[in-house]
Amino acid sequence: MKNILKYIGLPVLMVGLFWSCEDLDVPITTQLTPEVFPQNSTQYIQTTGPVYSAFRGEFSFSWWWSQSLSTDEAILPARGGNWFDNRNYIAMHYHDWTPDNGIIGSFWDWSSKVIGISNQTISILNQAMPEGAEKATLISEVKTMRAISYFMLMDSYGDVPLDTLYGDFSSHAKSSRKDVFNFIEKELKKAIPNLNPASGITTYGRPNKQTANALLAKLYLNAEVYTGTQRYNDAIAACDQVIGSGLYNIEPRATYLQMFYPNNGPQMKEFIFAVPYDPSAVTVGFNGQMYHSRYDVPRSERAKFGLQFTPSAPRSTLPEFYANFNDPNDIRNRQWLTGLQYMNDGVTPVMVTTTKKGYDQFYTGSDGGAVYTYQVNLTPDIIPRQNPDLFDLGNDEIAWNMGYRNIKFYPDATSTNRNQNNDVPFLRYSDVILMKAEAILRGGGETLGQTPVALVNMIRSNRTTSAAWSSVTLEELYKERSREFAQEAWHRNDMIRFGKYEGQWGYKTNSDTYRRVFPIPTNARVLNPALTQNDGYPN
Repeated sequence: MKNILKYIGLPVLMVGLFWSCEDLDVPITTQLTPEVFPQNSTQYIQTTGPVYSAFRGEFSFSWWWSQSLSTDEAILPARGGNWFDNRNYIAMHYHDWTPDNGIIGSFWDWSSKVIGISNQTISILNQAMPEGAEKATLISEVKTMRAISYFMLMDSYGDVPLDTLYGDFSSHAKSSRKDVFNFIEKELKKAIPNLNPASGITTYGRPNKQTANALLAKLYLNAEVYTGTQRYNDAIAACDQVIGSGLYNIEPRATYLQMFYPNNGPQMKEFIFAVPYDPSAVTVGFNGQMYHSRYDVPRSERAKFGLQFTPSAPRSTLPEFYANFNDPNDIRNRQWLTGLQYMNDGVTPVMVTTTKKGYDQFYTGSDGGAVYTYQVNLTPDIIPRQNPDLFDLGNDEIAWNMGYRNIKFYPDATSTNRNQNNDVPFLRYSDVILMKAEAILRGGGETLGQTPVALVNMIRSNRTTSAAWSSVTLEELYKERSREFAQEAWHRNDMIRFGKYEGQWGYKTNSDTYRRVFPIPTNARVLNPALTQNDGYPN
């Protein structure tokens, strides 16, 4: 099911060669030029490959770090100096990041790179392809990818520069968030008539009509945050376009977890737009950093999951977020590793042999070097025992077992290089259903005879054997979204919309509202002097 990467995985290096010779007096026919490439349908599709390769590169990395570590969903503390990394991770928890934060800078660079490659690809296709439906579809797909990247930038940084012309290397000042919102809306609406109406293997990994409609729903649901004006009825209408397509279904309880397994793909009924990953598909400059197992599987459980590398599991969730998983009949509870650990037979304990000092570095007995064997027990609390100022838990077994771990993107035992086969969804059908329920609860009109509680129960009936709800509030819907989309990088977006982003969780006390957007990274301002810093951050 990963053949899509071979189909659109043209090495990024080639794109830079397509038009690099256009000013030479003597044409070079032995290189990739418009005269020799692209020349046919297969090559036109391959030309779009670098856009998807670039998008895949940091999608499950800097996008995830920025959207989840800044919330109560995840925390990445230091353990004995490991994973301190210039305080990049823990700053996201404290909400005291600066324009020099590596995560924030990496996210900006990545999304800007996708936009730049999209602009280049659109220019190539415009010049190389004959007019017709095929050209309109391919260019609309790339423009939708560019719109997705602009959505991410606008959602995370607010005012950002609009740069859509390939070859224009002049400095661009920021456009207002409202103007960027309008640009994204216009691009998606123009793309929809030309995008492929199908779903499944023929469009997997590339945006189809319902990708654009689902992203419009996201845009409209958050419109008040972005522009100050509510657009809930527009959000409902966009959701209804996806619902009315008849292309998608909610995965039943029995297969919910399988949506995120290493063998997932086009067969998943809920995936509207997903990013394919394949450890063997290493493209030039974009290695596709999808290795959640490295961050989430305790090192003591390598054998349990049959991993061919040693994981480090620095990433945990916070008790405040895990408290949402309070229904014992809910299949979504099984995405967590908590408490006493057993091998996959459910009977054999996961045991670790160390020393008394290795188990507890603060042990003061004279027999600290004595052998000590214990059953791994993952505890919920995150406590900086070694150095509170550096948020360091320590470098012993107690420290490494702190925090519940999420294995939603189930460890891939076939991978030899940490990169996993698990495809990562960006837009799912269950999100469309819950977005519609929320938009109605916030004042939009009911359509298709679907009430908010009926919509929410459509999800819950496929997740838990507990009784259906008789009513639903926005607070309950927020908790349902937390359960449904844990680890899928939507929690920051949700927390801001529900007014919870300035709250307190873990060790965070910062309540500055200007941090609803990240600062413009220092490196971006060096490259583009026309950029001004976002309000509240130092110039």
